[in-house]
Amino acid sequence: MSKKETVKRYILFIISLFIAALGVAFTKHGELGVSPISSVANIMSIRFDFFTIGIWLIIWNCVLILGQILILRKNFKLIQLLQIPLSFLFGYFTDFGMWIVSFIPADSYIMRLISVIVGVVILGFGVSVSVSANVIMNSGEAFVKAIADVTHKDFGNIKIAFDISCVLLAVILSLFFFNFQIVGTREGTLISALCTGLTVKLFGKLTDKPLNRLVSDKK
Repeated sequence: MSKKETVKRYILFIISLFIAALGVAFTKHGELGVSPISSVANIMSIRFDFFTIGIWLIIWNCVLILGQILILRKNFKLIQLLQIPLSFLFGYFTDFGMWIVSFIPADSYIMRLISVIVGVVILGFGVSVSVSANVIMNSGEAFVKAIADVTHKDFGNIKIAFDISCVLLAVILSLFFFNFQIVGTREGTLISALCTGLTVKLFGKLTDKPLNRLVSDKK
C-alpha cells in the first residue's frame, strides 16, 4: 500500500469516526439507552456529569486499549497506539454531535424512539465505512480481537459476550449509583444491540466496493 493510499484510508477512517460519533449522539439524545459498548460511558456521564459523554468515551476507550496491552503483552503492536488519538477524536466528535442534535426536539416518546433508530442507522453506516477504510480497528473491536487471539475463540462469539458484559456492567453501575434503579439502559440499548450489526452488513454491501475504489491506488 502506497503512502498516498494509506493517507486516504486514514482520512476515510476519521470520517467514519465522525459519522459513528454522530450516531452515538442521536442515540444518546433519545435517552432510551445507547449501544452496548457506549453504555458504561453513558452511565458515568449521567452520574458524574462534570465530564461529558465524549470525555467518558475517551476514558472508556483508553481503558480498553490498556486492556489490549495487558492481554497481548509483547504481541501488542505499537501501531495500535494510534487508537489513543483516534479515541480522543471520537470523544470530541461525539460531544460535537451532541451539540448538533441538541436542536432536534425529542420531547415525545415517538421522537425519542425515532432518534434512537436514526442513531443506530448512522452508527451502522459509520462502522461500515471504518471497515472499508481497513487501517486500524476501534478500541472496542480491537479489545475483542485481542481476547479472541489469546483464547483462540471465535471473534463473533467473543463480541457477543463483550457486548453483554458491557450492558451488565452498566446495569451494575446504575444499581450502585442510583439506589438500585436501572438508569440509562433501556429499549434503545436493545435496539442498538440487535440492529447495528444488521445495518453494518447492509451498508457494507452497498458501499464497500465504491469506497475501496475511491481510496485505492488500483483503479
